[in-house]
Amino acid sequence: MSPSVWFSHQRLASIVILLAVFMTNLDLWIVNVALPAIGSSFASSSGTAATLSSLSWVLNAYAIALAALLVVAGRLGDRMGQRPVFLAGVTVFTLASLACALAPDLGTLVAARALQAVGAAAQLPTSLALLLASVPAEHRTRATRNWAAVGGLAAAAGPVAGGLLVQVDWRWVFVINLPIGIATVAAGLRVLPSTARREKGRLPDLTGAVLITLAIAALSGALVQAPDWGWLDTRSLALFALALAGAAAFVRRSLRHSHPLFELPLLRLPQFGAASAGTFAFGIAFAIMLLSNVLWCQDIWHWSALRTGVAMVPGPALVPVVTLLTARSAQRRGHGPLVATGGLLFAAAMLWRSCFASLDADYWRDLLPSLVLGGVGVGLTLGTLVAAGVSSLPGHRAATGSALVNSVRQMSATVGVALLVAIVGTHVGPAQRQDFRAAWVVAAALSIATAVVGVRLTRSSTRTRSATAPAEAPAAAPLAEPR
Repeated sequence: MSPSVWFSHQRLASIVILLAVFMTNLDLWIVNVALPAIGSSFASSSGTAATLSSLSWVLNAYAIALAALLVVAGRLGDRMGQRPVFLAGVTVFTLASLACALAPDLGTLVAARALQAVGAAAQLPTSLALLLASVPAEHRTRATRNWAAVGGLAAAAGPVAGGLLVQVDWRWVFVINLPIGIATVAAGLRVLPSTARREKGRLPDLTGAVLITLAIAALSGALVQAPDWGWLDTRSLALFALALAGAAAFVRRSLRHSHPLFELPLLRLPQFGAASAGTFAFGIAFAIMLLSNVLWCQDIWHWSALRTGVAMVPGPALVPVVTLLTARSAQRRGHGPLVATGGLLFAAAMLWRSCFASLDADYWRDLLPSLVLGGVGVGLTLGTLVAAGVSSLPGHRAATGSALVNSVRQMSATVGVALLVAIVGTHVGPAQRQDFRAAWVVAAALSIATAVVGVRLTRSSTRTRSATAPAEAPAAAPLAEPR
């Protein structure tokens, strides 16, 4: 094969992988924007309004399944090879998108969304490994940055794309995945590299995956149904008890199993445990912000999905820019200061909304300042927390730790959506203005807790440098003089 042909194969393989990653990242943003239209569609066909509690499962079914299966799918890639698992994931995601587009009722849509998550779980962990195998060693750093940047690009394009597609029909939010998925599989069969099978051991504990899924689903169900049933209703209490029992059984099994789904002892490492706690708290606040803004614009201000999508752009568009501009600062000053600053800025964004939110649409005073503050806060915090946790682990545990942190992010998204429903209630309208304000205050409190985590990370990093300084000082001092 000539060098030019090899180069074209490399480039095409990279494009195929990044296109698939873009598709799954885009899904988060466009489905959020489409949620009110989905509710209206099923309300008109059934004659009864789709409540926010039932609509929340369109988001949560995806997040719960993804959280439970990321580690299993990643390990499957190691055992069977990244290429077949990646292509299978894209195929499942594409077929599930078709099922979402054709869903005749809300229950079918929720089931299809869970199937989408199965495909995403197979695709996401394998995509980076395939991308790195598709480029020369000297280009791997750039490839990793491109892989990460795709999420930011999807975040910036998603709200507008979702708004445009909903103008036609909300089902096009899922139809758009079909040509991307088909093209990815067709091209991927020809150009994706075959990677070695790196592991022959047992799969992670599948019973553990069932237990954690049951626990999160029961907790979400309790939070979203309790406003209707009553917090002390037997059914609500039973779901809370089931969530607690499932979580306890999962922790016990994980600590005793030879191949646990999550290596929970990693959480005992101070920096990794703190970063994981910060990721969970901030993930809840982020989910509250994302869905509440969409609901406020469409159900309170009565904006169209397109106008809502365009209005949302400044926030997510700032995230990749801030992440890129602060990368060197994280290397020089450590992760803690960025996390602390980002948490405080995001808290300010939520408090701004709580103070200035008006029933009369006022984008420039109410929403835009909050989006700017929040976008900068997310850019400083979200990726930095993941990096802080993973970088604190031994090299042979980095992949395991990364999978755990990403699963924590999905769990926090589920809890955030369910918590918003619990605070706002099942029907959204002007009467819920104070409830929205309460939700934003809760998000602000969680963001402040994240800032506290940042302070702890800063102190931990300072202690680590102080402990190693005496041994390093004699060699470092002469080098520091000329600078």
